[in-house]
Amino acid sequence: MKIPMTRRHLLGLVAAGSVTALAACSSASSPPAGGEKNGAAHEPGVDTANVRQMLVYRDPECGCCEAWADIARKAGYDVIVENRSDMAAVKARYGVPGQLASCHTAIIGGYAIEGHVPMRQVAKLLVDKPRNIRGIAVPGMPRGSPGMEMPDGSVDAFEVMAFGSDGKVSEFRA
Repeated sequence: MKIPMTRRHLLGLVAAGSVTALAACSSASSPPAGGEKNGAAHEPGVDTANVRQMLVYRDPECGCCEAWADIARKAGYDVIVENRSDMAAVKARYGVPGQLASCHTAIIGGYAIEGHVPMRQVAKLLVDKPRNIRGIAVPGMPRGSPGMEMPDGSVDAFEVMAFGSDGKVSEFRA
């Protein structure tokens, strides 16, 4: 019996490929272009002092990324969305660990935000400005996370994780 290829299957394959690519890149990674300050990732062209300006890199084939960007806009962030077909390279550039990969990567206030992170945790990150982390992430694409709301209201449990330049991963609490 042949199983039809769904968007979820395709994204799973892309995620698996991204993890493989990130694993290969992480062993020889270099600091992101634009330098680092306090261990946080910086994007040229994004005012890292302006914590309301957010750049969201997304795969042009993924609709949930735009849904998450809309949630960020409604929360008051000035969101710029950039379609990129090389998302594995974007994640490698900002030091997102492979096990935390999701479908989009946002840069704000010098931090990387990976995947469907709730705005409450983004706000806490930007207020607290922890020096020992590079960003926060919701790994994968859990149902019910911001931008992944389901018509039937189903929700998967998920945690927001923090990651550092040193590769350490820990739970991030808001």
